Amino acid sequence: MSELVPGGNMPLPGGVVTVRVPGPFDVSALITDDGGKVRGDADFVFYNQPSAPGARLDGDTLTVEPPRLRAGATRITVVVSSAEPGTPLGRLPAPTLLVTAPGGRRLARFAPPPPRQETVLLLAEIYQRAGGWKLRALGQGYADGLAGLARDFGVDVIDEPAPSPTAPSPTPPIPTAPIPATRSGSSSLSLPPAPAVPTAPPPSPDPGGFLGLVNSARAAAGSPPVVLDARLTSAAHAHAGAMAAAGRLGAEGRDGVSVHQRVTAAGYAYLTIGEHLVSGPRTPSEFVRYCLGDERSRRTLCDPACTQAGVAYVGDGRSGDMYWTALWARPLTPGDLTRTAAEVVDLTNRQRARAGLPPLAG
Repeated sequence: MSELVPGGNMPLPGGVVTVRVPGPFDVSALITDDGGKVRGDADFVFYNQPSAPGARLDGDTLTVEPPRLRAGATRITVVVSSAEPGTPLGRLPAPTLLVTAPGGRRLARFAPPPPRQETVLLLAEIYQRAGGWKLRALGQGYADGLAGLARDFGVDVIDEPAPSPTAPSPTPPIPTAPIPATRSGSSSLSLPPAPAVPTAPPPSPDPGGFLGLVNSARAAAGSPPVVLDARLTSAAHAHAGAMAAAGRLGAEGRDGVSVHQRVTAAGYAYLTIGEHLVSGPRTPSEFVRYCLGDERSRRTLCDPACTQAGVAYVGDGRSGDMYWTALWARPLTPGDLTRTAAEVVDLTNRQRARAGLPPLAG
């Protein structure tokens, strides 16, 4: 049996292969041509549409018979999402892909790096090459869920008018009905609007003059000042408390929750983020001095891209050690989304121009 790494590939035997992802996941598959685009709604296999020519889904197991795929199909991409709609995959056990041949003979296993805030993960693809079929491990995630996945595979996503909610909208779930009929060679999928980027709450109180110490160091490095954010401070306090309870430093607490998951759970959407996880200093001035004493830590504290921060420290009553978490971030704004989308289109069109293809519209 082959143990695959992201990007690794292997030939498949002729005939039927089965792909299984055990655990609290929904398995789906997208059937595409060489261009990586679906032809219509029948090319999407999921729990409410469990079969297509050459592909059949039964619970956590997808059975694929490549020669029976629809005409023109050269690739089938295996996708997983949480069985609980909207749940980030980082809150679940890491998914593992198991591939077997007829008779139960194991062909391959793929365990991608643990996802974080992603809600959809492309695990692998079965693709045609030189008259045969091969398996490639992927491990590519989508934090924006089905909408981001759909756009990449040629599905036109239509946003429905937003109601006036009193609470933030949840992440769009995988639909519970088949994708609507196709239009102009691609599927049309209606989704609720994406969650709005949250507005910042009032700044946090400044513990022990931390902000003045930090901004003095940033000014000396030629970086703009940061302000304290209540969401970052809340996440920092939760993580410092988790480290103190465990009696050790770590990016992940004993509860299995990482520091970045605490940030997103606090409602903070970030474009850039860095962190300091430290034990020992007794005061904010000692903490800042410690961070400035190492070149890598200094770069994080003085990163000019960051505009907001959060800091907290919690003592371990058993050992007396003090555990610190400091977070440095730049929030994600609607302007960032627009600019990033434009940059992606520009980079894509440069590659298309080199290949002699017409540009895409933004």
